Amino acid sequence: MTVSIFAKAARVTFAMCLPFALAAALSGCATESSGQENAAAPPPPEIVAYAVKQADIPLEMAFMGQTAGSREVEVRARVGGILLRRDYEEGSRVRQGQLMFEIDPAPYQAALEQAKGALAQAEASLAQAKRDAERMDKLFKGDVVARKDFDDSKTAVETGTAAVDAAKGKVREASLNLEWTKVTAPISGMTSKETRSEGSLVTTGSDGSLLTTMSRVDPIYVNFSMSGQEMMKIRKLRAEGKVVVDGGDFTVGLTLPDGSSYPLKGRINFTDTQVDATTGVVKVRAEFQNPDGSVLPGQFVRVRLEGARFKDVLAVPQGAVLNTQMGAMVWTLDDKNQVAPRPVVLGEAVGNDYLVEQGLGAGERIIAEGVIKVRPGLTVRVRGEEPKQAQPAATAQTAPQQAPKDAPAAAQNGEAAKAEVKENRS
Repeated sequence: MTVSIFAKAARVTFAMCLPFALAAALSGCATESSGQENAAAPPPPEIVAYAVKQADIPLEMAFMGQTAGSREVEVRARVGGILLRRDYEEGSRVRQGQLMFEIDPAPYQAALEQAKGALAQAEASLAQAKRDAERMDKLFKGDVVARKDFDDSKTAVETGTAAVDAAKGKVREASLNLEWTKVTAPISGMTSKETRSEGSLVTTGSDGSLLTTMSRVDPIYVNFSMSGQEMMKIRKLRAEGKVVVDGGDFTVGLTLPDGSSYPLKGRINFTDTQVDATTGVVKVRAEFQNPDGSVLPGQFVRVRLEGARFKDVLAVPQGAVLNTQMGAMVWTLDDKNQVAPRPVVLGEAVGNDYLVEQGLGAGERIIAEGVIKVRPGLTVRVRGEEPKQAQPAATAQTAPQQAPKDAPAAAQNGEAAKAEVKENRS
């Protein structure tokens, strides 16, 4: 009987302790699970936010170009002969009218003297013809000579006058040939390498008359091309008022072959009125002052058209735009730094930005960097902002709090056990 009583008491004790043990075990599991969840939860991703602004955005266009002299002249010989000497230094700057080459003048000096002698003979013949004509005039009035003799005297004077004029022309021609033996600079500019050296025979043909070339480098020209489509687009944007140009015309900047910027600004002085049928481009020319001759003809440079700007537009970084099957979109941020997608309509690409025509307003925030880290509804941390205070997490006390709920049941089990003990005792 005693053993039975103790066995029943042990069963009752086990039944009373079991709910509390389960509650404690569940409480420990809940605490451990909550800790694991808190440890495994990643921090909010860090992104870079961009506030959309409405402002003027500069429009700069760049093209490859090549420099050229504002005047490029071939220095050629007008008369043939032996080239005696060169009177300038190759590659140097010369002034207009400065002596450059000298051709042997002896043959032309002799030709000039012969022409002068022929002129003197013609003048003497004309003087004799005039004296004869005066005598014939008197005799004809006295009815001494025939009409024919009188007319012949007048013809002789006219012939003599023509001969004198021809002789004067020969003298002028010989004088010019002699003058042209001294080849002078037709313009002021930089000289190139000579094509004929001293002692060479110079001819008046196209192949044998070239002596050197010259270029005027102040001002200097820069030739470049713009596609016909781009030219039409710029004109359309200006006509619609979307693009304005300061002063009404572009300012031209120049980047030299070594990467440095030319300190002086230029202007466009020629734009072709037609599109090249073979290349589809429009030829444009800019002019720059070049007082020290630092820019040489023939250099490849980069031309920048400056002074234009898009007026009152919205722009976003290109890295903030995602191209989807439904079109372009950006991630927007609300006041709580929660992410939401927003479709947008894009305009022109300007530098590293896109112009936004529809979908965004001034003052809205978007994600500029970190677009691949986010998803709709996610809360992010903005770089450069103070992190917001997080709400205190719920402690894992749910399981222990459930123990009191089970206490009445345990008490009932205890009362039942006590009643059973009393019954057995009786």
